[in-house]
Amino acid sequence: MPRAYIGVDVGTTSTRAGVFDEAGNLLATARHPIRIWHEPGDIVEQSSQDIWEACVRSVRAAMAEAAIAPDSVGGIGFDATCSLVVLDRQGEPLTVSASGEAQRNVIVWMDHRAIAEARLINETEDAVLRYVGGSISPEMEMPKLLWLKRHLRGSFDAAGHFFDLSDYLTWRATGSLQRSTCTVTCKWNYLAHDGGGWSAQFFKRIGLSDFVIEKYARIGTEIVAPGTRLGTGLSRAAAAELGLSPGLPVGASLIDAHAGGIGAIGGRDGSGGASDVCDRLAYIMGTSACIMATTKEPYFVPGVWGPYYSGMVPDFWLNEGGQSAAGAAIDHLLKSHPGHTDASAAARSEGLDLIDLLERRIIARAGSASRAALLARDIHVLPEFIGNRSPYADPDTRAVIAGLDLDTDIASMERLFVAGLCGLAYGLAEVIEAFAAHGVRSSMMIMGGGASRSALVRQIMADTTGLTVALPQTKEPVLLGAAMLGAVAGGAYASIGETMAKMSALGGKSEPTAPDMAAFHTRKREVYKLLREVDRGSRAAMRDIARG
Repeated sequence: MPRAYIGVDVGTTSTRAGVFDEAGNLLATARHPIRIWHEPGDIVEQSSQDIWEACVRSVRAAMAEAAIAPDSVGGIGFDATCSLVVLDRQGEPLTVSASGEAQRNVIVWMDHRAIAEARLINETEDAVLRYVGGSISPEMEMPKLLWLKRHLRGSFDAAGHFFDLSDYLTWRATGSLQRSTCTVTCKWNYLAHDGGGWSAQFFKRIGLSDFVIEKYARIGTEIVAPGTRLGTGLSRAAAAELGLSPGLPVGASLIDAHAGGIGAIGGRDGSGGASDVCDRLAYIMGTSACIMATTKEPYFVPGVWGPYYSGMVPDFWLNEGGQSAAGAAIDHLLKSHPGHTDASAAARSEGLDLIDLLERRIIARAGSASRAALLARDIHVLPEFIGNRSPYADPDTRAVIAGLDLDTDIASMERLFVAGLCGLAYGLAEVIEAFAAHGVRSSMMIMGGGASRSALVRQIMADTTGLTVALPQTKEPVLLGAAMLGAVAGGAYASIGETMAKMSALGGKSEPTAPDMAAFHTRKREVYKLLREVDRGSRAAMRDIARG
């Protein structure tokens, strides 16, 4: 009997579930919002119980839309943001919040409360840091754990489990305490190569020797490859909640962007030959963005996370660049424009969302997606509202905008929108150039995530980087990547590599266009670099003033 596979994706603001057939065709999707708390001081928190309930609703809705029976599902996989979940010894939520509310037990990936702890860790210059580009980020878990120990000691000591969010979801589904190689290698400073494992020396140096003493019980003692079948499958309790069958195979998890990479880079291209994942970058755009390169040998790129062994594709190395604000940066730019209310109303009147309206108007006015960048000739954006993840690894970087005028109409918003897209493209180009300077080269970039469906976005990225930009055939590569984990766990395919070849394919491509547009972006990037110098210089000047 043909089987279906479910992928569950937990993003920053919502959960989604997708049902796919064995060939990777999307049968149904559903989405449910999740609650998020924002507090001053870059504090962002969530509730693991709220997230699980949203997963349940998404899966049930997707199954209803697909109109298939639970016994026709062959496996399920989960991916999520790299947020930190804290539970007590009974598996109940334990607060990470100054509010003291137990339900607020998740430190979200974008929470930057642990900047000081990240600096302390980096000052050790421990050898482990070589595998995160030389500098740990406050978005990773060790700074957050050190922050908990220093500022919420009661919660740190009372905790029975510290999970990456996607591993929490598989634990909630199966009861298995096994962690994914993806999560612990990419965000927890675990070394998956050559039997490295956890580094006792590192934990002692950074003030977290607690984990060494307890033999890593709270952070994971058994690490398995993504897609590994966990325990005995769905527990009876989880199956009843999700509306699925007890014992359904559950695959070890992936981080959300990495699920998008799995769902995109191995796709068939129509040539009939095997896909070379090492010649393809994955660029996954969401609230943030990840730029991921796969290699057979390790390459060390300063300011770029990795190299991670089996961090995404098993038995390959991964270098992971990123932009801390991507979709979030564009949303913030548009909401801050005085014409936002009128433009949103105009979009609703045409049955469009705001981005679609702007893109339609921009391309019509410019004559093509490529020449649309010319609308941003006189306005320039460094869109780093919450720091630079790569290649400068500077969490203190902030956005700079030059060229604003007093115009408040939709045309003014369009110019700002295009300038923001150009700023994201120039940050992407900096990461790709850092890759190339250290031996990591690719000829094609596969884009996934919501913004990847935009012809305007893809063309600006292609013209800026000089790479062919391709779409996955599926509209939902992140959900597909999660479903692939279920397909491997369920035995439909023997490996992640085989699953990528069977369940994914490439779609349309955007090629770099006229030389004059490449020259335009080159000149505009010079202004972008000036904005970065302005940001650095202004911060340095204010530090001098603070010192007196």
